[in-house]
Amino acid sequence: MTKDELGNWGEEYSVGYLQKKGYELVERNYRFQKNEIDIVVKFENKLIIVEVKTRQTAEIGEPWRAVTKSKQKQIIKVADHYVQSNQIDLDVRFDVISIVHNSYRTEIEHIVGAFDTLS
Repeated sequence: MTKDELGNWGEEYSVGYLQKKGYELVERNYRFQKNEIDIVVKFENKLIIVEVKTRQTAEIGEPWRAVTKSKQKQIIKVADHYVQSNQIDLDVRFDVISIVHNSYRTEIEHIVGAFDTLS
């Protein structure tokens, strides 16, 4: 599986995971300028912006570690544009879904309110 294929697989897997938990899919792969939001969902009267990181191994660190402060700022900028463009009047939360997927296992970690806790 190529890196792009793995990333697309991870996003598909994450959408299914979220929907099983009662999240309502709103948008996928929303682009603004050169940046993108992977998944936008609604849950408990909140708009949730979800960044998905998928890797075949955690040898170099858990996938969520790739969501740096710089990446968070990019996602927040796109989210602000999305909210304003669509005149959304909901609280916004930022989650990260971290997946390790290979022929031996699939592990998923959903970090709720991730931008408040990741450094």
